[in-house]
Amino acid sequence: MYVEVCYTPELIHQFDLRGKSVVIIDVLRATSCMVAGMGSGVASIRPVASVEECRALGEQGYAMAGERNGQKVKGFDLGNSPLEYQEAKWLGKHIATTTTNGTRAIACADDAQEVVIASFLNLRAVVDYLSLQKQDVVLFCAGWKGKYNIEDSLCAGAIANGLSDMITHTTDATQAAIYLYQACETKLAEVIAQSDHAQRLSSFGIADDVTYCAQRNVFDVVPVLQNGELRPL
Repeated sequence: MYVEVCYTPELIHQFDLRGKSVVIIDVLRATSCMVAGMGSGVASIRPVASVEECRALGEQGYAMAGERNGQKVKGFDLGNSPLEYQEAKWLGKHIATTTTNGTRAIACADDAQEVVIASFLNLRAVVDYLSLQKQDVVLFCAGWKGKYNIEDSLCAGAIANGLSDMITHTTDATQAAIYLYQACETKLAEVIAQSDHAQRLSSFGIADDVTYCAQRNVFDVVPVLQNGELRPL
């Protein structure tokens, strides 16, 4: 198994995604929301690039979810909190979502063999799934507006670390992510809470989301993109 790490969408053009599992990581908070929703009984989630696309799907009966610059889009049903996605009223519902970083990364991965959604919340489930697939992997960090962030890199390192016995070839970027995770494994929540994006979100009064997203193995679900919609395996 060949495991690569792409740290931001600005670098994804350097990777050949064909025939590979591309794992989208946006810990704060898009992929954590997707995992929490799928793990709590949401029927499907359709990621879209723009607010306008999301509103159009809302007219077709989808619940509308999303944020821009960390804040809920005006008029939408949900923002970008994994705690919101677990509310009972979304059980069995179809949600359309658009976010600043996560849905952009998903859109950039259209050449992939498959697109998998990962966060710390489903870390073990993703590692187990990729181990069974036995195909090359690109761990794709959503970052923040094209820039590097530490929380997505930590999650990529955690996944690569979990796959280490199966990795036959890797890159310096992957090794760096593994070393970062190993160095921070015992103080993960603290490190994430000190990140730029966590501080930005905390200024909006949603520090609980940051704490929640740092938890490992809360859900045993692996959302995979199928015909434009995320559905749980």
